[in-house]
Amino acid sequence: MASKVLKQGFTTGAAAAASVKAALLALVTSQTPVVVYIEFLTGEKKTIAIKEVLRLSDTCCKASVIKDAGDDPDITHKAEIGAKVTLSPAKELKLIIKGGKGVGRVTKPGLEVGVGEPAINSGPRQMILNVVKEVFAQTSLPGKQVIVEVFVPRGEILARKTLNARLGIVGGISILGTTGIVKPLSHDAYIATIRSSISVAAARGIDTLVFTTGRRSERYAMGLFPAFFEEAFVQTGDFFKAAIDEALTKKAVREIIYTVFFGKAVKMSLGFEHTHAAKSELTLKTLAQWAREITGNEHLFCDISQANTARHAFSYIYPAYPGLLGFVVKKIMENAAGFARGKICIRVVILAFDGQIAFDSQNPKELP
Repeated sequence: MASKVLKQGFTTGAAAAASVKAALLALVTSQTPVVVYIEFLTGEKKTIAIKEVLRLSDTCCKASVIKDAGDDPDITHKAEIGAKVTLSPAKELKLIIKGGKGVGRVTKPGLEVGVGEPAINSGPRQMILNVVKEVFAQTSLPGKQVIVEVFVPRGEILARKTLNARLGIVGGISILGTTGIVKPLSHDAYIATIRSSISVAAARGIDTLVFTTGRRSERYAMGLFPAFFEEAFVQTGDFFKAAIDEALTKKAVREIIYTVFFGKAVKMSLGFEHTHAAKSELTLKTLAQWAREITGNEHLFCDISQANTARHAFSYIYPAYPGLLGFVVKKIMENAAGFARGKICIRVVILAFDGQIAFDSQNPKELP
């Protein structure tokens, strides 16, 4: 059976640009567009449906679209993204971009956008500028000042499901997109979040980062390191190597503490640059072989070989076989040090599933 072709979508930035184009066309042509053509920053073009166009006066109009993330999971999928466009006389074309309701405002340094500015990144700003220039070129209008106010009606609610507050983006979501295209199941957005998190931490002078793979491990890690600033904690997901690559771009970062559950830990110990759930069978086979070599215990070898998951295998290993845990940690540190090219110190904490420390490379004697 042929695999399903995953549908591409468009970013919040592309949605904002489409809204600007629809509103501007309504002002300068007195027509109400139901679709607009948008050229992405890759050169590709797409038709985007317009949800609403509302002419507020002869010089002001607002429009909105429903963002479509395609087959990529995204909290902004089906969100309404809009823009209000206001025109005024000017000697030459001048564009001012503002953030309206539901668009976050930057309050911490280290991000692409400066403190005090609306959280509208450079890609969306360029797309908005491009559509404004395009409409003016097609209609041969004289110079105008164009004020664009991007808005997201449910932006403040959606922002609660993001890391914006930690990054210092308050009041709503960010308007993002490098090219305008959302590629299904692509990793770009997640890595961009990792990059932003590390940048904010570095800008605050934080030299020790705590990498976790998700919200649960992060919650436990915050309990283990209560004196650390919130910005020190970075959710890296499955991106073992890519997260280290991002940390290497910041001279301020001197140490990374990986705080992870055993399933991810084993994949990291095997040197997987991306620790996706795939390859689980290979993971358990290798772990079982390590158990035989380190402990000499055939029963343990069989138990791990027949385990359903890494969590199941962990129940046989912890707390009875700290040497095996120590070996896994040693392999993680070796692989991480290789990715870091020796420029960043690595510490590894394996968590038990109740959040307790199962093994800490810094305090290996504190084992049960």
